[in-house]
Amino acid sequence: MLRIPNNPKGYCLLPLLLLACLIAQSSSLGSFRLGRHVNGFLGGPSKIATLQQSMDVEDLWFEQRLDHLQPDDTRTWQQRYFVNDAFYRNDSHAPVFLMIGGEGEATKKWMHEGAWVRYAEHFGALCIQLEHRFYGKSHPTSDLSTSNLAYLSSEQALADLANFVTTMKTKYNMDAKQKWIAFGGSYPGSLAAWAREKYPHLIDGSISSSGPLLAQVDFSQYFEVVKSSLASYKPECVEAVTRGIAQVEILLKHMIGQRNLDEKFKTCTPLKDSIENQLDISNLFENIAGNFAGVVQYNKDNSPHANITIDEICDVMLNTTMGPPVTRLAAVNDMLLKQSESKCLDYKYEKMIADMKNVSWDSEAAKGMRQWTYQTCTEFGFYQTSENKSDTFGDRFGVDFFIRQCMDIFSERMDGKFLEQAVAQTNKYYGALKPATTQVLYVHGSIDPWHALGLYVSPNANTPTIYIEGTAHCANMYEPVNSDPPQLKAARNKILKYLAKLLDGYASFASFT
Repeated sequence: MLRIPNNPKGYCLLPLLLLACLIAQSSSLGSFRLGRHVNGFLGGPSKIATLQQSMDVEDLWFEQRLDHLQPDDTRTWQQRYFVNDAFYRNDSHAPVFLMIGGEGEATKKWMHEGAWVRYAEHFGALCIQLEHRFYGKSHPTSDLSTSNLAYLSSEQALADLANFVTTMKTKYNMDAKQKWIAFGGSYPGSLAAWAREKYPHLIDGSISSSGPLLAQVDFSQYFEVVKSSLASYKPECVEAVTRGIAQVEILLKHMIGQRNLDEKFKTCTPLKDSIENQLDISNLFENIAGNFAGVVQYNKDNSPHANITIDEICDVMLNTTMGPPVTRLAAVNDMLLKQSESKCLDYKYEKMIADMKNVSWDSEAAKGMRQWTYQTCTEFGFYQTSENKSDTFGDRFGVDFFIRQCMDIFSERMDGKFLEQAVAQTNKYYGALKPATTQVLYVHGSIDPWHALGLYVSPNANTPTIYIEGTAHCANMYEPVNSDPPQLKAARNKILKYLAKLLDGYASFASFT
């Protein structure tokens, strides 16, 4: 079997990012912002403890170029990657499965768990995971200053992948017949599709899970899917949330009501001190809405994020014995505070901005939120807005609220016009929802709000899709368990058959269960 040795001389000398965790006594960044969990969109492969989780995986390092877009720039840095060769047949046809890292620390558990590892067993594949630049321990620069973040982009990340694949093919004398298949979920799901599009001579096929292909500044559809997902349990749940949000608005109008909200929602600072600060109040409402969004996005996935379900929060919202809807809304907030191990709800806008402006690799924001926010401000938008007063989550966090954050955190030039131009450029460069590439399978779940920006209905046979009813974000990627719904099991079998097609039927296999 292939053994890829570590390179001690290539060890990253920059300060290492502390292990991402949920413990935050009163973090203004919260555990769920911009549709992203504190540990990244994907997190670990399973919330169930197994023997595989204790298996150690070695940190390996690859010398990567800092700027692929400037041929004369010779600066380099050390990029982290992992390898599992336990199933590798090491012959001229054995495939290489490449898991693309995303907007969080690359997780070693994925090297022994997750559906892609089960596919590797079938096909005798070598498994490699490459951490995304500027996330986890892959530090291209000394800090996260805005000038340094200029080297953070999806285009640079894809060039990293291309350089990595080219070097690995040569370094380990891989046969030209050996096919590389890219895997990714959420933003890395987009990267998996785009890697095939931009580097078809290196990436022979991709499984793109829950990947948004359409960049969009005002992602208003996000909360539309959140509402429909809540309603899929019981329509009355949405009605109760709507009434709860309306009652928060009423209570905010009076000092006694403000004190009532402080007590119910365990605010870190009194609302009376912020009642004239619209940014604080916008942040408060976005936090409350985010409680529901985070639960919906990972509903019943076999992932560490999915500890609370739509059923549970809707049962709370429909429990009239607890009191009026605003009290039930606060009870849901309690559930999420407890899950994130936070003592209070920190809604102060300036504190959030101050935390986000910390450029140190050791800061809380460096666990991915500062970097991901930068990418939304310069490439994607993806802002989950609510700006209709009569809608469920009200009108307190429209698109201007998020554009303001780009300007306050990074640069005054990142205004609405800048964002519209950046998003238009992204869609032009990658093709948005009309990809020209082939040999990519797009997988989405109906519960997942991100499917609204993805390719989930197949326009033709060259862009096949799998749309899994009743599943959420990246559900097909997690470690399979017997309790998985039949449609999820069927989707994994379809993915396995598609891989067999990509690999020209290489290796015999049984049904994937």
